[in-house]
Amino acid sequence: MFISTRKGNLLLCVMLLTLAVISCGAPSASSPLEVEGTFTALAFPQPVAATQAPEPTQIPIPAAIPESRLLILEYPPRMRAAAEGDVVRLTLEVDDLGNITPTAKVEGNLITGEKIEIPDLYETHDVTAEARLDLAGVIVQPSDSTFEPLKPGQSVTFYWSIHPQAVGVYRGTVWLHLNFVERISGEKSRIAVSAQVVEIKAVDFFGMSVNVARTSGVVGSVLGGVLGFPFIEEILRFLFRKRKK
Repeated sequence: MFISTRKGNLLLCVMLLTLAVISCGAPSASSPLEVEGTFTALAFPQPVAATQAPEPTQIPIPAAIPESRLLILEYPPRMRAAAEGDVVRLTLEVDDLGNITPTAKVEGNLITGEKIEIPDLYETHDVTAEARLDLAGVIVQPSDSTFEPLKPGQSVTFYWSIHPQAVGVYRGTVWLHLNFVERISGEKSRIAVSAQVVEIKAVDFFGMSVNVARTSGVVGSVLGGVLGFPFIEEILRFLFRKRKK
């Protein structure tokens, strides 16, 4: 009997508690529970978008104090065709005094000089001078570009052997470029320094140009035909005797 009464009291307490909860109202989704205390938000790493590596670009030549040099070009303005040939010479001379060689002729060659300024990057870069002679219709050796290391205070000279095979006037260009290689990164740069025009007249063995040679050839053919005419010897003897009388 005592046990039954105890169970009844416990059941009554549960029912009263249920009614109290229903009367107060259950928490809804629109009214969140207020919980005392603070929470720290967890920071999750964001995904990194895959990016393409940038293409390597050529580093421009940095600004530097210009170095003054004298560029001297020497070539024959007139030469014989099919002969031993001649030489074209290009010199990048150190010009501390700022002098410029005027245009002149030395032993038949034409010499021109001009003052140029190049970046002084010898401490950080390897500098190489590149030269090429383009002369159509003439055998040029070497035919490709040639390279010479450029050092501070030192001159460099390029040589070309030229052989025109026929009489005529030949025009070409002497090119000069500078190549820079940065010692640490290995980046390369190239700048154009000069493009000088050359004009060479090739003549025959007697020093005649193409027009004179053609005219002489026609005259020679006529004389040869006359001298080869029959009885020319008798005619000349008759004229010689008549003149003597």
